[in-house]
Amino acid sequence: MISEQLRLIKQQIADAAKASGRDPAEVRLVSVSKQIAVDKIREALAAGADLLGENKIQEARDKIAELGRDCAQWHFIGHLQKNKVKYLFDLFHMVHSVDSLELARAISDKAVQRNTLMPILLQVNVSGELSKFGMAPEELPKVLEAVAEFKGIQVKGLMTIPPAAPDPEASRPYFARLRELRDKYATIADTISLTELSMGMTNDFAVAVEEGATLVRVGTAIFGERNATV
Repeated sequence: MISEQLRLIKQQIADAAKASGRDPAEVRLVSVSKQIAVDKIREALAAGADLLGENKIQEARDKIAELGRDCAQWHFIGHLQKNKVKYLFDLFHMVHSVDSLELARAISDKAVQRNTLMPILLQVNVSGELSKFGMAPEELPKVLEAVAEFKGIQVKGLMTIPPAAPDPEASRPYFARLRELRDKYATIADTISLTELSMGMTNDFAVAVEEGATLVRVGTAIFGERNATV
């Protein structure tokens, strides 16, 4: 049952927060609904899911057309091509995966044209894996200084994806590193507020919470294995 899985995960988040001296209310669950059928998403919404994560523009458009943009907060969590930026604004409330200065500029420029503001997170490739998107940690201060001048985006924090590993503890150093980067650059500009850390997925979200995550992205543990044909 999706409702029971959702309850268990929220309890695990609360337990991890309390164990590390944090208020569980500081952590929000992003129910990752990519490749999940609409009827299952409805079940999650009915059980209290209020924040949905999608990684494909067209798939999200179809779901939002059926479910409505106001049924929950919709967050874009996948790799975003610049030619798809124009579709963000009618669909999503936040973008987690802004992995370059050029993409941040494209989002800001389009937002200014629309007289709106898009909250974003900057994706940092903490592990240095060539297969991962995101800016290198050493690039982050320069990017933050640049985006502080952009009028169409609001930088809310950082996001990362650690190397895949069966042991959740293997992710801890990468989560800790992202938190350290957030703390180091939190006051780099008055227009930037690095309050959010998006990190942790089904296998390691409890460790991420212990290391300071404010947004955890969990899909399989809620919905089960995905159907790639959705």
